[in-house]
Amino acid sequence: MLTVIIECQDQESELAQTLAVLVSGAVEGLVCDVVVLDRGSGDGTSRVADAAGCRFYSQWDVKDILDSVRGDWLLFVEPGARPQAGWIDEIAEYVALNKMPARFTASRGYRRPLLQRLRRRLPPLELGLLVSKRQAVASARSGMELSEFAIGRKTRRLACEIIPSWVARAAR
Repeated sequence: MLTVIIECQDQESELAQTLAVLVSGAVEGLVCDVVVLDRGSGDGTSRVADAAGCRFYSQWDVKDILDSVRGDWLLFVEPGARPQAGWIDEIAEYVALNKMPARFTASRGYRRPLLQRLRRRLPPLELGLLVSKRQAVASARSGMELSEFAIGRKTRRLACEIIPSWVARAAR
């Protein structure tokens, strides 16, 4: 039903945090596939992905990846991002009733300070991106970055929250 795609580079601990949260989604039957796209990590990123049963790619083309995923919906998240309680039911209900892309709500406890939010744009995938495979394949181009899927897309807001990846980076 849902494929999770994570792009990382030297983010072993952050990847482990995100994958730990996704386990419950796999147990509930929502997450059928996790793809880790690596940008030349020198740490244990590949071992973490392998231990979690993810498909790991160190060289890829986005179009090829999208053609090979099993889920009808894709969830792009940054390593270190952690969906909060209720995310499984929220996404399952959303994909059953909607066709439009969606993002998580920023966690109230981990929002960027107001002036930071007003002054600069947030990273495109900070709040994740839930999009149908059909829509992603239609907009994919060779050499495309994952963050480009989120730029300029109208999205709805999911009721469940996500702790953004910058929190995990700040804890290092």
